[in-house]
Amino acid sequence: MKIGVLALQGAVREHLRHIELSGHTGIPVKRVEQLDDIDGLVLPGGESTTMRRLMDLYGFTESLRQSSLPMYGTCAGLILLAEDIVGYDEGHLKKMDITVERNSFGRQVDSFEADLDVKGIEEQVNAVFIRAPHIASVGPEVEVLSEVDGKMVAVRQHDYLGISFHPELTDDYKIMKYFIEEMVAK
Repeated sequence: MKIGVLALQGAVREHLRHIELSGHTGIPVKRVEQLDDIDGLVLPGGESTTMRRLMDLYGFTESLRQSSLPMYGTCAGLILLAEDIVGYDEGHLKKMDITVERNSFGRQVDSFEADLDVKGIEEQVNAVFIRAPHIASVGPEVEVLSEVDGKMVAVRQHDYLGISFHPELTDDYKIMKYFIEEMVAK
């Protein structure tokens, strides 16, 4: 399988490494035309407002809104996938029936690491939380996969996966493997 990583900003290289460790081909996606050559797309962590501006500038926003590609968003990527964002008039790509709240785990100095139980994955997942959002509410077709301290941090809706944390900053590629096997290869 060919899995793209939106390569405008964020942890692109780290996600490409996880795709390769999962036994698939990782493609840095820098042009809209590349969307036709991949089987799934990762929206990496970074800064969601900056990512949205770059997506608008390079023509990705409308293309991704209309795309049927399976998508997986980490941290800022989760924010991009959300229908609604607390404190904002509208969401970005509006792919998932969720409301997210930005920076809900605190500032950079409040970053932490945790081993999480994630529904659909047998072993715990190593997760790094950096200025992480959480999922404040979900619609009826959204499956909650994991929580931390009562806050939803991993959700799935059909072929879309959104997580609050950064597994790509660890050697743990179970989430990437789950995305590819359960949503892309199905």
